[in-house]
Amino acid sequence: MVKIVGIKFRPVGKIYYFSPQNIEFNIDDGVIVETARGIEYGKVAIASKEVREDEVVEPLKPVIRKATKDDENKVQKNIAKKEEALNLAQEKIAKHKLDMKLCDCEYTFDNSKIIFYFTAEGRIDFRDLVKDLASVFKIRIELRQIGIRDRAKVLGGIAPCGRPCCCSAFLPDFKHVSIKMAKTQCLSLNPTKISGLCGRLMCCLEYENNHYSETLKKMPKIGSDVTTSVGKGVVISNNLLKYLVRVRFEKEDGSVEISEYPLSEIKATATMEEDLDKEEVPADIKGLLD
Repeated sequence: MVKIVGIKFRPVGKIYYFSPQNIEFNIDDGVIVETARGIEYGKVAIASKEVREDEVVEPLKPVIRKATKDDENKVQKNIAKKEEALNLAQEKIAKHKLDMKLCDCEYTFDNSKIIFYFTAEGRIDFRDLVKDLASVFKIRIELRQIGIRDRAKVLGGIAPCGRPCCCSAFLPDFKHVSIKMAKTQCLSLNPTKISGLCGRLMCCLEYENNHYSETLKKMPKIGSDVTTSVGKGVVISNNLLKYLVRVRFEKEDGSVEISEYPLSEIKATATMEEDLDKEEVPADIKGLLD
């Protein structure tokens, strides 16, 4: 077993394991650690505990110390300087006529570097911009290009459901989302219905996908024949959450009767799963893919 402490450097970010040494840490404790970027300030997301050796990549870097009040003040001062840095950088971007959108910036804990995050359609030659910024700030400048999903995570916003975007509220990582997930959940393949603020498929399509995938293996195909306690009929709709099947019966006199049955009470000849891979992805939907 290995003793670890989980630390994250952003409110909604990945959790990294460090060695707590002989110090006991609790959740939300401020800590000072050494990373690839240098000395950084982070917060404890997982209190000191032991985990299996195969759950970590050794050797773990040690936590230098608990953060002091002076460290906390330094972090707040760095945050306070962000707006001015962003405004100045935006002016320089306009001056150099670069086709890029500035998203965010951050000072490293030791004030040795400023990292600017931006999005762009392609590669940007920002060498002159970096020189210009360095001459103003008198410290190292790093420009980091991020994806459109990362931009939404940084900026945040209210999603179509009326709640804050999942990526900026609680998701530490982006998971793979596909058109098949929308088909599996029988959603309309309308770009405005299944895309988030980032213009890509909504992250929440992944949440219930396993349930729907398993359910589709059992539910009868729409339009297929099924056998019920009163005879044969045709499936017209399914309730994938309640496992109910709506069946249409045509009587000898030409009248039609529609009834709903629990899945356990019918016998099907084909399942909904068979149609998923046959449908082509509409051209207007392909733009939502990563």
